[in-house]
This record gives sequence, structure tokens and C-alpha cells, in this order.
Amino acid sequence: MATKSIGRKPKMSPWDKSQLIWGWIFIAPTMLGLLILNFYPIVDTAIQSFYRTMPFNRGNVFVGFENYINMIADAEVWQSLINTFKYAIIEVPFSIAIALVLAVFLNRKIRFRSGYRTIFFLPMIAAPAAVAMVWRWLYNSQFSLINNAFGLHVDWISDPNIAWISVGIIGVWSILGYNMVLFLSGLQEIPGDYYEAADIDGANGFVQFFHITLPLLSRTIYFVLVTRVIGALQLFDLIYMIMDGTNPALPKTQSIVFLFYKYSFQNNQKGYGAAIVILLLAVTMIITLLQNLFQKKWVNQD
Repeated sequence: MATKSIGRKPKMSPWDKSQLIWGWIFIAPTMLGLLILNFYPIVDTAIQSFYRTMPFNRGNVFVGFENYINMIADAEVWQSLINTFKYAIIEVPFSIAIALVLAVFLNRKIRFRSGYRTIFFLPMIAAPAAVAMVWRWLYNSQFSLINNAFGLHVDWISDPNIAWISVGIIGVWSILGYNMVLFLSGLQEIPGDYYEAADIDGANGFVQFFHITLPLLSRTIYFVLVTRVIGALQLFDLIYMIMDGTNPALPKTQSIVFLFYKYSFQNNQKGYGAAIVILLLAVTMIITLLQNLFQKKWVNQD
């Protein structure tokens, strides 16, 4: 009898079956939402990328890999991808570094700590249109507060050489509070015993930061890094609201998602726009995979 029971799965009790059924019931809405709102659009976009939209609503024509071939030869696509990378290079490291320093500072017992946290988080709850309007005024070449305060004459958002930096600064400012809150939650999970022992050993604040805070916060840093890279590669709203269609700096600042919007909804070339999105999806997956491979070298696994 003992040999027959080897390899058999234990029989589920009525309680276990009930728990399993209720578990599936509770996750069913989320799974259904993912299928309808995430997975289906991805599959539909991939299929759409093999078609060309005919004018005057005459339907779609299957063209195979023609959209991808044209995309590879399109300099505007690659320039938009480079613009997106340039924005990510500014937004991701600077927003993480500044938010980490702020989180460490605001994790201490200081006066008006809650007020400071609220002030830094305010950009996250501000309407994107209001943010764009304020920053367009700050960057205005004739009436901007920045130029008048420092006696400058800089075309912050119309000079192709610096416009992408100006947009990147807005991105850092906008996401700073969100990253800070995530780091604050991670810092509060670090036991205070480590810092007390370090104080007894005579370690100063810098030594504690690099040998205690950073290693124990590495998982949170990795999470923020992955999500911010994905978010930066999906840049659209800032470009759409800050840059006008007649802005001479637009070709040097438009992101790959903005280019998708232009082809899909302005030029009615949905097939070509879908191919651009598939390119962005492939790039995002490759970068995320590389991050996952290299995270074992610096993320604390304990």
C-alpha cells in the first residue's frame, strides 16, 4: 500500500477546494482586466503591424513585413528612438539619485517632516496640463522667470541642442516625489539595529549610507530603476503638451511614442504606427531582460 501511494498527489479536502475556488473568484476580475486591457491590445497591435490602412476608410490591406522594412529605413524612427534614450538618460538616474538623497534626509526626525514630504510629492498629483502650462511659462524665451531671474537669453524649448535637456528636467521634477515615497517605504523596513551598531563602531553617515542603506535598499532601487526605465521609454505627454507642431526643436525631442501617435492618429497610418510600437515593445523587453540579468551582481539577495 505504501508503494502505491508514492508519487500520488494528496487529496484536497473540502476546505482546500473552497479556498481554491474563492481564490480564483477573487483574482478573476484582475485576470480578465489584464486579458482585455493589456494582452488583447498587444496581440491586436502586432497583427495590425502587418497591414496598411487604406485612405477613405477602405479598410486594411495585408502587406506582410513592408511596414517593418520601411521602419528600418526611416531615419525619423531611429532619431525618435535616440531622443527617447536621451530623455531616459536624464530622467532615470537623476530622479533616482535625488529622490534617494531626499528620502534619506526626510526619513530622519526633523521638524516639518510631513510638510516637506507633501511638498515634494505635490507634482505627482498636479494635473499634467497645469504642469505643462507652468513649465512653458518658465521656459518662455521672452517672458520666462528663469531668463529674467538670471539675465539669460536662452530658447529653452525651441533650441534643438538643449530642448531635450529641458524636457528631461521636467521629467525629473515630475517623478521625484513618487520615487521618494518608494524609497521612504524601503528605508523604514531597514532595522535600526544596524545603524546603532555602526554608531558604536564609529561609522559616520557616509559610511552607513554606502555600507548599510544602499545594500539593504538595493531591491527597492532595482524596482524603481526598472519601472522608471519603462516609464521613460513611454514618454509622450510632456512632448505633446510642451512642444508645438511648428517648434523647430520637435524633430530632436519627439519620442518614439509621440511618433506612433503622429502616424496612427494624425496621418492615419495605423499599420506603420503599430510597427513602431512593436519596436518599442522589443526594445523595452530587451532592456528589462538585461536589467534582470545584471541585478544579481548588485541587488541584495538575502
